[in-house]
Amino acid sequence: MNTNTPSKEHLEYISKIKRKNMLITITRILILVIFIAQWELTARLNIVDPFLVSQPSRIFKTFIKLMQEGNLIRHTYVTCIETIIGFTLGTIIGTLIAIILWLSDFINKVLEPYLVVLNALPKIALGPILIFWIGNGQPAIIIIALTISLIVTIISVLTGFNNVDEDMIKLVKTFGANKYQILKYVVLPSSFPTIVSTLKINVGLSWVGVIVGEFLVAKEGLGFLIVFGGQVAQLDMVMLSIIILSIVAYIMYAIVNRIEQKLIK
Repeated sequence: MNTNTPSKEHLEYISKIKRKNMLITITRILILVIFIAQWELTARLNIVDPFLVSQPSRIFKTFIKLMQEGNLIRHTYVTCIETIIGFTLGTIIGTLIAIILWLSDFINKVLEPYLVVLNALPKIALGPILIFWIGNGQPAIIIIALTISLIVTIISVLTGFNNVDEDMIKLVKTFGANKYQILKYVVLPSSFPTIVSTLKINVGLSWVGVIVGEFLVAKEGLGFLIVFGGQVAQLDMVMLSIIILSIVAYIMYAIVNRIEQKLIK
């Protein structure tokens, strides 16, 4: 008898899960289609003012126009690059600082109140100061994105380090392990799910930082398009930029989520 052959009950369970996932996907698509259809219909019938909320057909025409001009891809590319750099730097630097704080209890105690204050402070308020220090351009936008995600990364990762099973740490200590070995062989592996989950948080925070930076100083990017469209009363451009921003942010989140599923298995 082949023990690797799945049972009938197992096959039925898998089939049930697939049907459920398919139903979820179809429902999601239907909700989106219905929303777009009623948006277009209510705008055409002037139930809502198309000047204030735009409408899908006008947004599509704006999309075609910007694509033909070659501007949309460039603006989207600029925003994505700034977000990826800010996201990467925020995660790496934040994790390294969390490691330093875990290794040195003295430094941790000294910096703890400052981390609390910085975490409570709306980082967006630092935007004008950072721009004044660094100047206009991409470096300032990236630093704003980095600032917004950095403190959250430090606190989240450090909390994960501190929540590692104390009995496991005591066990490796009995074998003569020093703090660096405990970090390498116990703390980091045990905190890996927390670190990956922090990546998912940083995706949204990095997008917020970049868009805020582009609102303030950019001459290109999706944030610039949103501000420019608002200034010249082109709500079609504003809505299109928001839709593209939502799509690329979701794609980035989905990539991080996929990485999490692959690495934690």
